[in-house]
Amino acid sequence: MLFRLGGNSTAKARGADYGTANACSSGYKLEQIESDIFIAAGAKSRTIKGGFHAESSPKGMLPDDGGYGSHSQVRPERDTLETMRSEDTGTNRGIAHPASLNQTQPGRSRNPMLLLAIAAALIACAVQSGELGSADTTHRLQSAHAFWTSEPPVFPSEFPDFGVHGRNGTLQSWYGIGQSLLLLPSDILGAEIQKAHVFAHYGETDPSVRDIVVCTITNVFLSVMTAIFCFRFLRQFSFTVTQAIAGVLALQLATTHLHYTQNMMENNYIFLLTLIGFSYQFDWLRTGNRRSLLYGSAAIGLNLLTRLTTGLDLLSAGFFVFLVLWFEKVRGRELLSRCRGYLAIVLPVYFLFGILDRLYQFCRFGSFTNTYVSVVAHETLQRHPDWPKTYPFETPFHVGFFGAFFAPEKSIFLFDPLLILAILLAATQWKRFRPATRAYLVSTSLMLFAYICFYARYTVWSGDASWGDRYVSTSVEFASLLAIPLLLRFRREEGMLIWTAGIALLAISLFVQLSSLAFWLQLEVTQMQTLGHPTFVIVLRIKNIFAFAFGHMSDWGLSSPTMTDDPWDYAHITCWNFLPFVLQRIGEAPAWVVRMTFGIWFALLAALAATLVRIRNVAKGLDRA
Repeated sequence: MLFRLGGNSTAKARGADYGTANACSSGYKLEQIESDIFIAAGAKSRTIKGGFHAESSPKGMLPDDGGYGSHSQVRPERDTLETMRSEDTGTNRGIAHPASLNQTQPGRSRNPMLLLAIAAALIACAVQSGELGSADTTHRLQSAHAFWTSEPPVFPSEFPDFGVHGRNGTLQSWYGIGQSLLLLPSDILGAEIQKAHVFAHYGETDPSVRDIVVCTITNVFLSVMTAIFCFRFLRQFSFTVTQAIAGVLALQLATTHLHYTQNMMENNYIFLLTLIGFSYQFDWLRTGNRRSLLYGSAAIGLNLLTRLTTGLDLLSAGFFVFLVLWFEKVRGRELLSRCRGYLAIVLPVYFLFGILDRLYQFCRFGSFTNTYVSVVAHETLQRHPDWPKTYPFETPFHVGFFGAFFAPEKSIFLFDPLLILAILLAATQWKRFRPATRAYLVSTSLMLFAYICFYARYTVWSGDASWGDRYVSTSVEFASLLAIPLLLRFRREEGMLIWTAGIALLAISLFVQLSSLAFWLQLEVTQMQTLGHPTFVIVLRIKNIFAFAFGHMSDWGLSSPTMTDDPWDYAHITCWNFLPFVLQRIGEAPAWVVRMTFGIWFALLAALAATLVRIRNVAKGLDRA
């Protein structure tokens, strides 16, 4: 991602309008990320006493979110300096604008975006188990396999536990096409690698070579792209490089995003596409670049092919754009003009992806108007006429609604403690937040609330066998995305109590997410069949870690007869959930392969530690600069 200085800041302060493409009020132009994926860091924001240096920004312009001037009015230099002192970190160094990063070009070893991408790739590689992580993803991979082979999307032996009848009586899966398309390239590659002579004796032993290739390639891709776009998005809010780095690492290590990097459900893919949508639509708002709006709309529209409920993400992005304008006091004809320009581009794009989803529905079930949920409900009620006629939305609303907040097995506050920090900062620092920050927090909070309300009546409102509330965890990650950057930005203003609480919540969240990687999530699901409900899953996980590490599973009452009912499950819930340990536990891979895998795994951990140290040193250098 390349940010560069746009001309000599020729727009006059009294007439500049950052909403147009040809006259951004701060004179900056945000290049598209695909042109050059690098960011030149190490330069410092050039300021002078009483305002910004003329080389960095037009005299008297107030830096706002995204590095652009306040839309409502042009403030004098004295007010600009006061705002910088209260909204940055308590110093008068000013806000590090995205464009200011290109004033010098450091070597690759000091490129924060490159280092974050490397760290993300190493994290994704290190946490892989070689398994897809859930039956849902396994079925979606089979659908991808059916696209290019003669195999069916659903095998007859899986029905009626899985699958519904479609056109001409064929068995079809009950998922969207989105994740299957994502898995398709790595599935083709993995299937071809599995045929290699060197794997002839290994065959399709679990974890299969194909599954290892698919989950590693896909999760590395998602993690790297998320790191890049998250860094870009945080810089658009004028967070310093150090604050943006902290935000990216917090997302990938201290939220449920880490768990879903190991257990490949749809969550991280949905998160990435929505993040891209927010970032590019925000860029359009600041620069007027229609191509950015097109890219952002296409990313969010693509989400509709994965899960139709991501229409809530679509609405949230549009509401975010509107709120930024509203909070910046854009009114009347100008507001109406901006909204018309927005809708003129996004509506045709969303309509196109809606048509693609309907075509896929028609190909499978012969209807443009229904969804696979209605087909599943119809066949299920035929097999179980005694079930509630409202299936699969028969759960009392209060059970799913309050369960998302307070249930020991699924509470969003327990599984994503950074959400508590985001709420705490919003309650104490709201008046200091800039318009775009307020708009983002309001829109993502409403998105989270909408998801909770929608799934509250669903038959498995929490996502069934999953770490936390799977259906709302992505929106929780969005709502808490700014927590760590804001904690750093307002460190002086928030006082020692808030700062200490923030660091404590970060440490707790990091511990919770790391513990989620230790075992396959089915372990606690099986144990709760004996232990009953409610059960504090995180406490049970910590107990399992210590019991397994010291050989006290039976002594502490954590082993039950139900754990051995399925030999495949038993083998996978009784070993550490990382590829070398899984290969060692299954016992089919040659000993030399297991030893080599352990060597690679420890090398990945060492490389990750070195990369994180390098990122820390680069961040320190930028602070001193």
